[in-house]
Amino acid sequence: MGCKMNAAVSIWRRLSLFVLVSSLCSCPCRAEDSAMENIVTEKKAEESHRQDSADLLVFILLLTLTILTIWLFKHRRFRFLHETGLAMIYGLLVGVVLRYAIHVPSDMNNVTLSCNVNASPATLLVNVSGKFYEYTLKGEISANDVDDIQDNEMLRKVTFDPEVFFNILLPPIIFHAGYSLKQRHFFRNLGSILAYAFVGTVVSCFIIGLFMYGCVMLMKQIGHMGGDFFFTDCLFFGAIVSATDPVTVLAIFNELQVDADLYALLFGESVLNDAVAVVLSSSIVAYQPEGDNTHTFEAMAMLKSFGIFLGVFSGSFALGVATGVVTALISFNFTKLRDFPLLETALFFLMSWSTFLLAEACGFTGVVAVLFCGMTQAHYTFNNLSPESQDRTKQLFELLNFLAENFIFSYMGLTLFTFHNHVFNPIFIVGAFLAVFLGRAVNIYPLSFLLNLGRRNKISSNFQHMMMFAGLRGAMTFALSIRDTATYARQMMFSTTLLVVFFTVWICGGGTTQMLGLFNIGPDGVERRSTKHESAWFFRIWYNFDHNYLKPILTHSGPPLNATLPACCGPLARCLTSPQAYENEEQLKDSDSDLILNDGDITLSYGDVTVSTDAAGAHTSGTPVGGVAVNSDEALDRELAFGDHELVIRGTRLVLPMDDSEPPLPLDSHRHRHKNETMS
Repeated sequence: MGCKMNAAVSIWRRLSLFVLVSSLCSCPCRAEDSAMENIVTEKKAEESHRQDSADLLVFILLLTLTILTIWLFKHRRFRFLHETGLAMIYGLLVGVVLRYAIHVPSDMNNVTLSCNVNASPATLLVNVSGKFYEYTLKGEISANDVDDIQDNEMLRKVTFDPEVFFNILLPPIIFHAGYSLKQRHFFRNLGSILAYAFVGTVVSCFIIGLFMYGCVMLMKQIGHMGGDFFFTDCLFFGAIVSATDPVTVLAIFNELQVDADLYALLFGESVLNDAVAVVLSSSIVAYQPEGDNTHTFEAMAMLKSFGIFLGVFSGSFALGVATGVVTALISFNFTKLRDFPLLETALFFLMSWSTFLLAEACGFTGVVAVLFCGMTQAHYTFNNLSPESQDRTKQLFELLNFLAENFIFSYMGLTLFTFHNHVFNPIFIVGAFLAVFLGRAVNIYPLSFLLNLGRRNKISSNFQHMMMFAGLRGAMTFALSIRDTATYARQMMFSTTLLVVFFTVWICGGGTTQMLGLFNIGPDGVERRSTKHESAWFFRIWYNFDHNYLKPILTHSGPPLNATLPACCGPLARCLTSPQAYENEEQLKDSDSDLILNDGDITLSYGDVTVSTDAAGAHTSGTPVGGVAVNSDEALDRELAFGDHELVIRGTRLVLPMDDSEPPLPLDSHRHRHKNETMS
């Protein structure tokens, strides 16, 4: 008999855990009873619909209240609390009301039956007097909550499936980060950003993981551990809390027009380290040593996880870029969709969102894919859109980002009281706060020291302190932690993560203005210089290839291909170059032109001063009419850093823009004064 039962359980598991439970009731089924049951079922369905509508209305009202309060804060110029922190407070208040102030009367029709099975079936088919009813698994409840099943059901109604965050709320946030990226400052600090995002995040993950493993060992020694907690769990916690989201700090930076390089370092790091944290956490989960003990150290298993990390990241990167290129090449460059802005915007939106889902369906990471898709779309596709679609796509994704981000932070506050399986351990919580700040410090200070060895524009100590303080945790950390709360370890991680996010958003985010004053980081920023020698050789090569070949194919910008390809490729060049490219041949539409100085003959003219460089990089400088001699290196750096100036490269005249936040140099006014005296 035992063998038959085991065989039956095995069959049930193979058939998606469908279990048939037959009722012992043998009451006769009559037409009147059947009609009454149908009425009751319809009534319950209507009540459920109303409850769902009320639950969604709660979140809509939360967002509405947040928006109105944001307007008040902006009107009064309050900077001590950002909109995300405000959304969390409102979520907390609603969570308290739902948890303790609202009670649903018990339903006398609810019946608790016992059925001994060896697994938790995902779906139950219950046979009641010949009628089959389907029940789905919603989760485990403790024995103490059996009598409060109605209240628990109400709280579950306002608890969303974690996949909702990954498939619906996260894509517009991540895409908007890539689509709104300021490429000039991002690429000017690309090496430092990559160091912080990749090396720093991995180092932070292991520092936090090792520190938390020590805390776990201490908890086991004193008997404060209620379940299994392995070293891989500690590393997973280190990966998810290493994802920074300084949205509060960046909003204040933007409002105060703080140094653009500091903004680029923080924003670029947060964008890329979200992607690194996602792939790193999935690689840690994939760590599976051979043998019975799956939590021992094994070199081959670690190398396999490292290979998974590289494979998933590179695959997601390639998929995101490919989707962006395909969108620019097929959907916009060789069609007349720009004549129909509504269709153009709709296709752009769907292609961008499908990148995330395609990556997830292929086993890659949608966060990485949609991030680089957004960057590719901004670099290529945006130039092909009609003016109406350019405005629409910017506003659309900005709106979706705003709503999704505030929704997530509101939901964070709500889940502190509506989530049933919280595990709060004081030792783990205190250890987590110490580990987070220690991991951030090890990320920022040693890497900044090493980076300054090769940077001409040094990352000052005040900037480093501000970057250390601005390591807030936010939407990505929350989404990674709530995705799996099935085990004791994951439940403790989720509860602790909520507290870490609350603290960093409220305390660190709220103190940003004060810290800027303490570190003497004013709104005028620090003098920034960008020269040929500061541009990475790889990026210079990429820029030339992109400008001469990719831009003419994928956009209407850049020189026609028949001007860059050999003469034998003339027919192919004419086929691949759009007609608009010929029309715009004299107008260079290149947002990166102020980043790179190409090797070769370069002439820089500003006022009465001419600075030239040859292929070897040597500089020569002319003397202004007014008689003011200027050192060539100093002149070149000054002209690249400040002011409107013209750059002549191989016969192409470029007008390089000036940032509004950059003050004029005293030397500039001196030159203009001599120029005016000479003209008069």
